[in-house]
Amino acid sequence: MDSALKTMIANMPEKTGKSLEDWHKVLSKQGFEKHGQAVKFLKAEHAVSHGFANTIVALFFQKDSSAEDLVEAQYKGKESLYPIYLALIDFVKTLGAEVNIVPKKTSVSIVRKRQFILIKPATKSRLDLGFKFNNRPNGERLGDSGPFGTMCSHRVILQGLEEVDDELKTWIREAFEEA
Repeated sequence: MDSALKTMIANMPEKTGKSLEDWHKVLSKQGFEKHGQAVKFLKAEHAVSHGFANTIVALFFQKDSSAEDLVEAQYKGKESLYPIYLALIDFVKTLGAEVNIVPKKTSVSIVRKRQFILIKPATKSRLDLGFKFNNRPNGERLGDSGPFGTMCSHRVILQGLEEVDDELKTWIREAFEEA
């Protein structure tokens, strides 16, 4: 487990009033089948911040799978994209201990106070990197959110490791600072 995620879990009782295990008991009684429904419930009914709610729910739905298993399954048949994923993860880890890496079934959320990027192997040859910016125009490379809808405000399509360049890292850092 990532050290930032361990820290978030350790801080959970102080910040949310319950441990991760206690939150999982609460969710078990609700019978949610969708991630978004459970996040909305925790935020509305228990005043849990989005970052903690997203982490609690992601870990709840993946409790039968390790984070590594979830990521491995995402890149099965898409192995050529895995080095891009690793480069992105290596970079976001340099942003500080506040970064939480939350693998889900089909994507990996990168969270500070809220999700600021989303990494998704979209096809065998394309990785979609979603950004959550507060107010930024689209550009040639930094396009609209595409299939991410309202989860992200922008998207960058990555097909090669060389595309994890200084420009992309600057956008990731800026999204982190806004989160």
